[in-house]
Amino acid sequence: MAREDIVDLFVIGGGINGVGIARDAAGRGMSVSLAEMNDLASATSSGSSKLFHGGLRYLEYFEVGLVRKALIERETLLRAMPHISWPMRFVLPYHKDMRFEGGTPTSKLLGAVMPWMKGRRPAWLIRLGLFMYDNLGGREILQGTTRVDMTTDEVGKGIDDRFAFAYEYSDCWVEDARLVVLNARDAEARGAEVMVRTKVTSAERVEDHWVVTLQDVETGDTFERRARMLVNAGGPWVEDVIRQVTRTNSSEGVRLVRGSHIVTKRLFEHDKTYIFQGEDGRIIFAIPYETDFTLIGTTDADHADASIKPECSDEERDYLLNFANGYFKYDITVDDVVWSYSGVRPLYDDGAASASALTRDYVLSVYDDGAPMLNVFGGKITTYRKLAESAMEKILPFFDNDKGDWTAGVAMPGGDFPVDGVQDLIDGLIVDYPFLDDVWAKRLVRAYGTEAGDVLGDAGAVSDMGQLFGANLTEREVRWLMAHEYARRAEDVVWRRSKLGLRMSVAEIGQLDEWMQAARAAVKGDA
Repeated sequence: MAREDIVDLFVIGGGINGVGIARDAAGRGMSVSLAEMNDLASATSSGSSKLFHGGLRYLEYFEVGLVRKALIERETLLRAMPHISWPMRFVLPYHKDMRFEGGTPTSKLLGAVMPWMKGRRPAWLIRLGLFMYDNLGGREILQGTTRVDMTTDEVGKGIDDRFAFAYEYSDCWVEDARLVVLNARDAEARGAEVMVRTKVTSAERVEDHWVVTLQDVETGDTFERRARMLVNAGGPWVEDVIRQVTRTNSSEGVRLVRGSHIVTKRLFEHDKTYIFQGEDGRIIFAIPYETDFTLIGTTDADHADASIKPECSDEERDYLLNFANGYFKYDITVDDVVWSYSGVRPLYDDGAASASALTRDYVLSVYDDGAPMLNVFGGKITTYRKLAESAMEKILPFFDNDKGDWTAGVAMPGGDFPVDGVQDLIDGLIVDYPFLDDVWAKRLVRAYGTEAGDVLGDAGAVSDMGQLFGANLTEREVRWLMAHEYARRAEDVVWRRSKLGLRMSVAEIGQLDEWMQAARAAVKGDA
């Protein structure tokens, strides 16, 4: 094979870390191939709590550097993707029996200095933490912390009467799976090759480069790519790639931690999120979700094997219900749960005693035995862009490339408009396409931003949009997703490119899947 047929980087894994690294490298002029064995964001990166946040509770572990890095990133990311990310206010109800999670460094320190506190979180300590949260990250867009009277403010309605006041602070929402797709699209636009449903079965060092063997998951066909450097961003499968795919001798590994969430009918009318603290010291969020629902999560439970699909167990579901019912005035039950999902966080195994105490920061390790390999351990969605920059610091010494960091402030596809410009886009879309109602136009803008018009094309009426699959999902949009966003199956469309699965019936989703398979077969037949 000629030298020019060898790419600079081959990235294993189509989660947020893999596509983030691929985008950054491609933007520096490097040749990049990426393979994902399933759909993009099909594992951890679509199973998050959907938040860009600094990680308030990590301050209790003295992870100030991690929190600061994440806080700075919130506003950088907001500016780059205002269609899929937006500011959100978080309400933290307080009462005097708030407790630490057992064994946190802050709890131990306070217990040594003030033993009469017996693990409680005093109000002054929470306010101190929120003061740090407001000021560590150079906040410009987001509002600072305020104190809220729960007896008079709307956020107190429906919350148990024992909570007389709350603290309100800022973090951000993000559509996690769409974030992955947009990074992949931008990487491809800059020259990267992105392959979905393509599994890496082996990677062998041959002289000074890697020979990567791949298999098309749908057809079974095998083929090869060659690369000067391998990037292992396998997420929960990072250890499998090290030991089974590359057969590299390494003592490093990850601890798999399952985070489960439940979605209920809408539990409150306002658009703010609650952060609840349990008597066991843990926290959960209750987040307004997809207009008509509430998202509650998350748990922290060890997950035995990456090959086992994570699912919210009955025990985890009941834990979240009971936790939330300790705050809400009216109990929610199993009958109120309309959906649940789980994600597995591949946290770097630093030997911590509990799953919740493991570091959420990332660790990057390079192995150079003739042909280099970078292994990516851990990380969190808020800092994915910084992780990619840190990865490039590890990668660039192996290449004649001195191009610097470039991704900060560069808009994602569809994100080239002001942070406060969403309503203007919605209004403009309705003017251009009068057949849209407010709900439909808002969904399209929140998904595609300035590209919403590209999705709609020259349609002048609903009939021009083709077949209607349910919940205002049309043939024209699905064809666009298949052509531009790597969607192949109905689940890609209704659970990752959108959350329309919450509004569509099983039969409708099944019909959509049949249509997509027929459409793909027709394209292959024409070819």
